[in-house]
Amino acid sequence: MRALCITAHGDPVAPQVELIEIDSPVPSAGEVLVQTEASALNHLDLWVGRGLPGVETVFPHVGGSDGCGRVVEVGAGVDDAWLGRRVMLNAAVEAPQNPLPDAAPAGRDLHVIGEHTHGTHAERFTAPAANLFAIDDSTDPHHAAAFALTHLTAWRMLRSRARLKEGQTVLITGIGGGVATACLGIAKHLGCRAIVTSRHASKLAAAVALGADETVLDEGEDWSRTVRGMTGRRGVDVCADSIGAAVHHSCLKSLARGGRFVTCGCTTGPNPPTDLARIFWGQLEILGSTMGDAEEFRQVCSLLQSGLLRPVIDRVVPAEEGPTAYAHLESGAQFGKVVLDWT
Repeated sequence: MRALCITAHGDPVAPQVELIEIDSPVPSAGEVLVQTEASALNHLDLWVGRGLPGVETVFPHVGGSDGCGRVVEVGAGVDDAWLGRRVMLNAAVEAPQNPLPDAAPAGRDLHVIGEHTHGTHAERFTAPAANLFAIDDSTDPHHAAAFALTHLTAWRMLRSRARLKEGQTVLITGIGGGVATACLGIAKHLGCRAIVTSRHASKLAAAVALGADETVLDEGEDWSRTVRGMTGRRGVDVCADSIGAAVHHSCLKSLARGGRFVTCGCTTGPNPPTDLARIFWGQLEILGSTMGDAEEFRQVCSLLQSGLLRPVIDRVVPAEEGPTAYAHLESGAQFGKVVLDWT
């Protein structure tokens, strides 16, 4: 089968990406084989290509943590009712728990399809049936592929971790990325006021068209006073960030008393200087968030099915143009998701 593979670690990643022929995967017990209709790129694909600490990548590696397609084969223990169904993927697979007799249950230990194992950027991929959500034939496979990982991440960030409620104000940094645009869609669905930042005026204009209430052009300086001015000096209830070091201090200074800062990533670095005095005097909460569980996946995918949420897609390209798609994502020029078509 054809697969879009990373052939070696490198930075930039795109020159190491090739469309090659590899053996088709075989579903193990509890898994299904999916004929891919569409897959979507994430920043995780770039991190895998550059090399992640503690993750041993065997090359050639099939990336991809977002995919949509039809089930064409089932492994042992999987009901034949899955056959022929169109499905979308939750790439976060929870590892089996094996606690000691006297130990408290451990937290979630995840491995990620496309990071720790081969992923969706291929004509076929395997996945546990428990990690799939069956969708109607009327659902656009490009939308389904673009939706899952970013919206699951954003849903857990805003609803489960930061407890965002109707009428509150949320600050979303780096609008244009998949998680940031998903956060904007969810915030507006929940009836919240949304302030977004970007280094690019064009992305701010695009965000306004999607419902952003206020915009901040990030020119590399502290923009927290601007945000506080937009909120009558009160500050925001929630800040959803995946940028990290470059904006961390501005994010903290933008929070209202009792505000929640929630992070799912750190594209500009993981070790920013922080402000402990502001955190304890302001009664701030610092929250980490990673992907989501099966129930959160069901909740957010139901919003796609019902038409209440839809992903922002920058472009759809044929699988043959995969290296170009990687390069576009790597450039940072995209607004929304980059989707690969495998039909």
